[in-house]
Amino acid sequence: MTPEELKTLIRTVPDFPRRGVMFRDITTLLAHGKGLTAAVELIARRADAVGAGAIAGLEARGFIFGAAVASMLMLGFVPVRKAGKLPVPTIGIDYALEYGEARLEIDPTLIEPGERVIIVDDLIATGGTALAAAQLLRQAGAVVDRALFVIDLPDLGGAALLRENAIAVEALMEFEGD
Repeated sequence: MTPEELKTLIRTVPDFPRRGVMFRDITTLLAHGKGLTAAVELIARRADAVGAGAIAGLEARGFIFGAAVASMLMLGFVPVRKAGKLPVPTIGIDYALEYGEARLEIDPTLIEPGERVIIVDDLIATGGTALAAAQLLRQAGAVVDRALFVIDLPDLGGAALLRENAIAVEALMEFEGD
């Protein structure tokens, strides 16, 4: 399937989580076996073409796509977790959300110094979480210069924010608005 065909598998839910927001729901893509496989294959090709050494996925939907891409490429998968979810010593980073703060953590022993780690997630919106993940992975010694997404919401500026921080961004599809 092409990215254009995959785009038809994304459900739009108006006024969620609040009035005026057009929520892009990937569960309809996840439920479509051929579509899910095509999305993973397309992302995997892009990660392979740039020499990925490992794949990092952001909790939670990035785990779905990231782990599948890593498996397809026979690479390691680095889960970027919310605070307090890992049972081993971690490193973490605090970052700003629209209304408050959050923290991401990783097990730094999963990354080889200088390893090229590609971030994979379902959607790039404002970019704050993806940028924090990149900074955290870099703190652990990874080279992070690319992030791959199923969906980009370019009007929210996340892809531009990542590019300003030396991270190339690719997405299978874009939707206008938020």
